Amino acid sequence: MAASLRTSNLSRLKQGNFDVLILGGGINGAVSAAALAGRGLRVALIDRHDFAAGVSSNSSNLAWGGIKYLESHEYLLVNKLCLSRNELMRAYPSTVKEIRFFTTIQRGFRFWSFFVFLGSVLYWLIGRCKTAAPRYLTARTIEAAEPEINTSEAAGGLEYSDCYLYDNDARFVFNFIRQSLNFGCIAANYVEAGDARFDGEQWHVDARDVIGDERFTIRAKVLINACGPYADSINREYSIQTEHHHLFSKGVHLIVDRVTDNQRVLTFFASDGRLFFLIPMGPKTCIGTTDTQVESPEVSVTEEDRQFILDNANALLDLPRPLTAADIVAERVGVRPLAVKGEGGTADWVQLSRKHEIETDVARRHISVFGGKLTDCLNVGDEITERVAELGVPIPEADNRWYGEPGDALRDQFMLQARLMQLDALTDPSSPEPLSERFWRRYGESAFVLLERIRENPDQAKLLIPNAEYVRCEIELAARREMIIKLEDFMRRRSKIELVVRNSDIVAATEGLREACEILFPGQSSEKLAEYFEDLGVSA
Repeated sequence: MAASLRTSNLSRLKQGNFDVLILGGGINGAVSAAALAGRGLRVALIDRHDFAAGVSSNSSNLAWGGIKYLESHEYLLVNKLCLSRNELMRAYPSTVKEIRFFTTIQRGFRFWSFFVFLGSVLYWLIGRCKTAAPRYLTARTIEAAEPEINTSEAAGGLEYSDCYLYDNDARFVFNFIRQSLNFGCIAANYVEAGDARFDGEQWHVDARDVIGDERFTIRAKVLINACGPYADSINREYSIQTEHHHLFSKGVHLIVDRVTDNQRVLTFFASDGRLFFLIPMGPKTCIGTTDTQVESPEVSVTEEDRQFILDNANALLDLPRPLTAADIVAERVGVRPLAVKGEGGTADWVQLSRKHEIETDVARRHISVFGGKLTDCLNVGDEITERVAELGVPIPEADNRWYGEPGDALRDQFMLQARLMQLDALTDPSSPEPLSERFWRRYGESAFVLLERIRENPDQAKLLIPNAEYVRCEIELAARREMIIKLEDFMRRRSKIELVVRNSDIVAATEGLREACEILFPGQSSEKLAEYFEDLGVSA
């Protein structure tokens, strides 16, 4: 079913002439597609892998205003990020949720703990007081509230608010892709861009279907390079000159069984002085991150990375037993592309912020996006629209709302129907969140389809994979709407199953996986399941 949507879009990519072609289906490409298509432009988007397969599926899942940038006095950036965070909270109340950050300051830290607290007050004021107010914590208060924290060297601490993504980052990104499709964007994953040329009027980009190995040409007036850490190599290939380039910082997170039952982000400063988080992830805790300069976007988790995170976690926490490699449920690794002017320069790379930069080659109608983070994504969409207009492409509907959840009236109608049919009584005991809230957050208006399927057959509300928080009718909907080409697309990105369920438990759920594959890949289920287990490095 997903293949049919993709096949249809591939056919339309070959036949159409577009206003804009976007390379890259991460957060920058996804919001660009949604913003442009939502305002009436003919938009195409391709990615050589799955949507959000790179940096955008390996973040900390935080939508925060950049409190750490106060230390480097980037007040204007903090102001911009706080406004962006506030708008995300307003537009996505089911997805971008306020969460308390519980920060411990050790003795001998470079700043007095109360001074850090005063910084959080300034941060709260810059954020227009849209979150709960910060408060100062003594070591005794920290110990009482979070006994899992080692307070033996604690000078004090603070509690303040920011936001996080309730599901996962890749799901958040895909919802922008889905929104762009609703607006008429022609998007396809597993399509690779090859040679490209500009004839003075439009771009001709040679493309290859990675799955079927078919080659074709896509034509568009404007070409947007939103390839994240690969933006520089694409620009070199197309002879595009830019002032900005990328440095790369590798970030690693380890996911373990839940460390604390409190729904807080535990925040510390690691042994190297950088921020270190323990972030709630459903029944698990995500720990990290590292911050290591690397030369290439091709990265992996090393034994040194694992040990750094485990050592810091064990030093900062007071657990019944130390965390070891055997406690790791899953790992995340990606690079943060940091935008810099010039070809090199690494002296102050640690101080570089995640702010984005957009450059335009007017003569060749080409736009490059550098850097960026999830928090600032709506600004990227709006700025890209402005740049496209500056290149002479008329924007038909400049005021069209291109992001956000459906309105309260529709949500109230959905919740009423869910309550009348007692939907939440069907929630599996392994899920901490009622079905009604989960359906609405993930699918918005399309969640009404799920209600109808469950009315017809209550078995549609049953889990196919234990502890996965995905029921049968959700997988049916994903098969139709979410362009899932490989089982990994579903297990790692449309959902976070692979991040919160051990590989051994995934293998133990082979029958449920097989049934999910029959829904997602009719006629190819055995082949797709075997491919997934091979990529996972396990045997069924």
